[in-house]
Amino acid sequence: MQVALPKELAQDVSLDRRRYRELCRQKRIFNARDRIIGGDPHAWDIQVQEQKVKEATEKARHETFAAEMRRNDKMACILENRQRQDHRNLCRAITDFQQCFQMPQTRREFDLSDPCALQRDLPARHPDNDVRNSISGMQRFMGEDLNFHERKKFQQEQNREWSLQQQREWQNARADHRAAEALHAQTRLQLDHTARHLQTLEGSTRKAACMLVKEFNRNQALEAGARRRREKQQEQEDNLAEITSLLRGDLLSENPQQAASSFGPHRVVPDRWKGMSLEQLQHIRLVQKQQVQEKLRLQEEERQRDMDWDRQRVQKARASLLFDQRQQRQLRELQRELSSSNRCLAQEQQLQKKYMKEVYTNRPTEDYFAQFNTQSR
Repeated sequence: MQVALPKELAQDVSLDRRRYRELCRQKRIFNARDRIIGGDPHAWDIQVQEQKVKEATEKARHETFAAEMRRNDKMACILENRQRQDHRNLCRAITDFQQCFQMPQTRREFDLSDPCALQRDLPARHPDNDVRNSISGMQRFMGEDLNFHERKKFQQEQNREWSLQQQREWQNARADHRAAEALHAQTRLQLDHTARHLQTLEGSTRKAACMLVKEFNRNQALEAGARRRREKQQEQEDNLAEITSLLRGDLLSENPQQAASSFGPHRVVPDRWKGMSLEQLQHIRLVQKQQVQEKLRLQEEERQRDMDWDRQRVQKARASLLFDQRQQRQLRELQRELSSSNRCLAQEQQLQKKYMKEVYTNRPTEDYFAQFNTQSR
């Protein structure tokens, strides 16, 4: 049995710690999603926060648009239902009127186009009490029938019944029409009340928003007016101080010492300088004459130097031309030697490739490439 020494235990602990650190480092380096090396997490957090604020603003705007669209859709549905109900009531009233007062049997010329006239027709008869004897048949004349009084009484009773029936039908139709009108008016009043309630809510909401905007604009206008007054007062004070400084300063008094600069006696302050004296002008002209003579001397020296340089340039060009010709000849000789050497090397390379194809026939597998890039160092 082997006994572990404290030194070996410390080495094992150190080795395990190094292995654990190596694994953590590999996770940080090889994991492209969680790696933050070379990045700016603070800037990323700021970008994420800005994106969240932008998304929240966009979501609020979309919700406002959605609420406005839902309100408009609701009003459109209410108006459409009202129009559809009015059209349905009108069509129902027209149908009821046609079924009650415009039936085909009540037409004056229905007997001429009755499809069942031949089915209900009976054979011709000749007694006087036959009701089918018409005037054109000339079988019975007015006042010559046997049941004239009963027929007249029956006709009067029938006319009275018809008149009473028409009155009842007219009263029933009028009552139905009044009930339909009352129901339609009640429905319209209910829809108008709902629309007026929605319009009142919208107006109150818009009025509250307008009051808030108006209050904000009033506060902004008051702050802007106060700021302008402060700026105007400050500007007036600055102008007064500037005028006082100019009146009491050396600028308007034309003091020649005011143009003296603190950087030296040879420098002046441009905005205070009143011009040069006569001695300064004479000194400047003398210096200009000396500069002209010096410039002429330098031009002559430059011309002589240019002539020397031109002569040296011609000599160097002639020497360079001779050197180039000699170098080209040497280069052609080297190219011929290099071509022959390349041909020999190409032949040797072909022989080497042929030999390698015959000797080395195996190809590298995935295990060969997997052994690389396994550590973080």
